[in-house]
Amino acid sequence: MLKDFKEKRKRLQSYTWFGLPLVVIGGWIYPKMGYLLLGCMVGAIGVAFYKGRAWCDWMCPRGSFYDLFLQKISLKREIPNFFRKKTVRLFVLTFLISVLGSQIYIHWGDWNAIGRAMTLILTITTVIGIALGLVYQQRVWCHICPMGTLGNQLSEGKMPLKVDSACVDCKLCSKVCPMKLKPYVYKDTGIMEDNDCIKCSTCTVACPKKALNFEDIKKAA
Repeated sequence: MLKDFKEKRKRLQSYTWFGLPLVVIGGWIYPKMGYLLLGCMVGAIGVAFYKGRAWCDWMCPRGSFYDLFLQKISLKREIPNFFRKKTVRLFVLTFLISVLGSQIYIHWGDWNAIGRAMTLILTITTVIGIALGLVYQQRVWCHICPMGTLGNQLSEGKMPLKVDSACVDCKLCSKVCPMKLKPYVYKDTGIMEDNDCIKCSTCTVACPKKALNFEDIKKAA
């Protein structure tokens, strides 16, 4: 069952991953392709308002690329808590938004230059994400991604994961989670209070006790 679910998820990700090389490579040839980055930004924030960080599951081209390709060669080491610190995430968010904003201001009216700036930012952050993913887990960048940080802040109470008392702390949920979250530690509260959940449902399928789900919460709402 888990194998079939993973294949389905891979199929969905296969529809979007090519958007990353399309912009990273194509943007240097045709700069206006860099504006596709704005589409991802709007999509991530828009989805977060009603479904949390679900965009990051398979709709985000970079997330899909990391899961499909980087995951195969990653060393799969524990993600340092440093990358989940609020101060670090806010710094990355502020820095990149400031860089993008300054480039738009400086090159206002030159749409190719602005598109090229967006392509450059996407290229540099993708390279950093690949480097981190090789050393740790494939989705390290997703913890400090500016849109992920905004999605995290907007995700409070949006389609949370229910953790039933049937949980036996086998930790399998954390092992299969693309974000390496730990649903089992929220057994006592009954709700996973981690807004970085990308709602992929891999943990709910893998749980041997069926102690994790989104459905019961949606029905009760």
